[in-house]
Amino acid sequence: LTMARSGIAQGANKGHVTEQRERAARPSRSRGKLGKRTALCREIAREVAGLSPYERRILDMIKTGGSSADKRVYKFAKRRLGSHKRAVAKREDIKAVNSKMRAKQAG
Repeated sequence: LTMARSGIAQGANKGHVTEQRERAARPSRSRGKLGKRTALCREIAREVAGLSPYERRILDMIKTGGSSADKRVYKFAKRRLGSHKRAVAKREDIKAVNSKMRAKQAG
């Protein structure tokens, strides 16, 4: 990420000329990545338990909503979940559930 050193004692790139080594990724960098086992457990839980009441409401909003459905769904999810990131993720998740259901009905 830093610029190559020039070998000169002064200036922006001062210092002895060295070769930048590729550093091994630290384990902390993989934190929060979804594992196979966790993904499978969540999938099974969703299959068995279904949607929670507020998720059903979001699904209903997506089905019946018109042009501003996305915004309304986002606002509702944000109120329930507390953060922008979680609300957007939930909206996309429920949209995926909806499309999966529609695909199942179609064929």
